[in-house]
Amino acid sequence: MSHDPEFQADESSAVELPVLRLKHHEERRVAAGHLWIFSNEVDTKATPLTAFAPGALAAVRSDRDKFLGYAYVNPHSLIAARIVGRARGFAPGPSLIVHRLRVALALRERLYTEPYYRLVHGESDALPGLVVDRYGDVLVAQIATAGMEVQKEAIVAGLEKVVKPRVIVFKNDSGSRELENLPKYVEAALGELPETVSVREQGLSFTAPLAAGQKTGWFYDQAANRRQFLPLLKGAARVLDVFSYAGGWAVAAARDGAEVTCIDSSAGALEAAERNAAANGVSIRTIKDDAFTALEALHAAGEKFDAVIIDPPAFIKRRKDAPKGEAAYKRINQLAMQLLPRDGLLVSCSCSYHLESDALLDAIQRSGRHLSRFVQVLASGGQSPDHPVHPAIPETRYLKAFLCRVTHD
Repeated sequence: MSHDPEFQADESSAVELPVLRLKHHEERRVAAGHLWIFSNEVDTKATPLTAFAPGALAAVRSDRDKFLGYAYVNPHSLIAARIVGRARGFAPGPSLIVHRLRVALALRERLYTEPYYRLVHGESDALPGLVVDRYGDVLVAQIATAGMEVQKEAIVAGLEKVVKPRVIVFKNDSGSRELENLPKYVEAALGELPETVSVREQGLSFTAPLAAGQKTGWFYDQAANRRQFLPLLKGAARVLDVFSYAGGWAVAAARDGAEVTCIDSSAGALEAAERNAAANGVSIRTIKDDAFTALEALHAAGEKFDAVIIDPPAFIKRRKDAPKGEAAYKRINQLAMQLLPRDGLLVSCSCSYHLESDALLDAIQRSGRHLSRFVQVLASGGQSPDHPVHPAIPETRYLKAFLCRVTHD
């Protein structure tokens, strides 16, 4: 790290940080590159977690006193600590944040010609608990951990130095903050809080709701799948986009000549999709309803679509929800297949980390067999490259997508 002339030991490096000591043999996963330390891995007799304030920095050591890295601690969380640096003598602080942001920006500038992407993807960019999405000169950040909340001013300063945005918004309203005992809020740390954010994707212009929208406003993680799959849907006269949100899939399909119907339970999302369609010179049909109910109604009405896109929210948010969630994935795929003609295309996605790729594929296959359909996988995809995967942290690989041809036996 020291090759960066802007990177130097922070003032905190000169201060002796408190030690967080791990139990015997509990250092193996961290030594292999994982950034998380669970509360049951900490030697709480030697270093009580209650001695740390939420977000406090600590030097992590093994039971044999081997230095493992610097981490911020939250005694109230199951993930009690997260490694933010491993270079001895370079404790995390403002200059390290600037360095990490520069490294993250360099990757995105290599990948994209326009400034619309995920700039920081948490652990995968060595900034655990921080997500930053870029919408031109507007940055929307989400902090999910106490450690990053403590570093909030340094994050703002770093983003101003590295990216020089016009607006920085903290959209800290996700449920993950509750796990860290953090309050929810949305605020502008720089400039004024906009109602919407603007996106450019595949030559199309979109706007998405911000404060009232989902996540940071747009789902950049699906951009690569849209680029890969949508050209293969050309020729589909009728396309159904289920869980359409602001129309990322739908507007592109309509631009390619399809008659598109969008289903979403959010009126605001469908209004955004209609605005985005109009802004790009196309039109779409919208249905505001629960996806399962709407698909059943379309089937009862005898409607058919040449292609159906299913991009649902996570049906499995916790491991214990897996059985119920797997049943939901099977059901939604089955309902979608019922709307296909004798030879149709299905795009089936899952953003549930706890549903493995093979399990989604199995749900698709079992849905096909239930309906006496033959399924062929034409292409598969995952999250876009601005959402890199940390090879030691399987939790950073979460998005799965399959493009399938579905025919009658």
